[in-house]
Amino acid sequence: MSAPIVAQPGGPPAPGLKNAEWMAKPQGLPGCPPGLEYLTQLDQVLVHQVIELAEVLTGFETKNRYAIKNSLGQQVFFAMEESSCLMRNCCQEHRGFILHLTDNFGQEVIRVSREFKCCAGCCWCADTKCCAYEVVIESPPGTPVGYMRQSQTCWKPFYQLLDANHKPVFDIRGPCCPCQTICCTEDVRFEIFTAETQQNVGTISKQWAGWFQEVCTKANNFSVEFPMDLDVKVKAALIGGVFLVDFMFFEHPDN
Repeated sequence: MSAPIVAQPGGPPAPGLKNAEWMAKPQGLPGCPPGLEYLTQLDQVLVHQVIELAEVLTGFETKNRYAIKNSLGQQVFFAMEESSCLMRNCCQEHRGFILHLTDNFGQEVIRVSREFKCCAGCCWCADTKCCAYEVVIESPPGTPVGYMRQSQTCWKPFYQLLDANHKPVFDIRGPCCPCQTICCTEDVRFEIFTAETQQNVGTISKQWAGWFQEVCTKANNFSVEFPMDLDVKVKAALIGGVFLVDFMFFEHPDN
């Protein structure tokens, strides 16, 4: 397991980010949104949230940051949250946000956004749009490539991944108890099934990040596995969906 990424309070980006080894950019492909060429060579990405020491020491909610890497540990994208201080500290995991995912040239490649909804989150009531959390994934920014939406269930977490035309692509089902403790350190797996045939084609996994990170911080590690030949726009949408899972289940202070 790689060492946790730690950002110093009030200082520059963490050395693990500033001096990160970046994945070489593949050659552009026709019809591929700029910056998503990286995803043509990947069937797995790792999403590591940066530990913010200021947040650990003071409890003051800061903007989330994430390093998105390939299986070799090379950085592919870097994600930075945009949200108001009031929203972060009053609404916490329920807040609305925009995440800007940039490549190693500093260009924004993917944008993930979620509106604030005061009545959303309950799985029993998620049959209506106003009661269901949803993220919009855009690449390039301004052009939607997919949506990840909470679906109604009796208990277990259930999501649908939709394409740009709101057509269901994947069903994503979580476990009955999506949590980790120092006595239960196994990965929390959200299985990915095709919407039409219900074939299992991948997973979104919340990984155990070690005692200190899990108990003393809200920084989380995820992995996303998908077919190599999957459309890059759908891969980008799945990556965006990770942040919805993170905020809904693993961003709460008690977790």
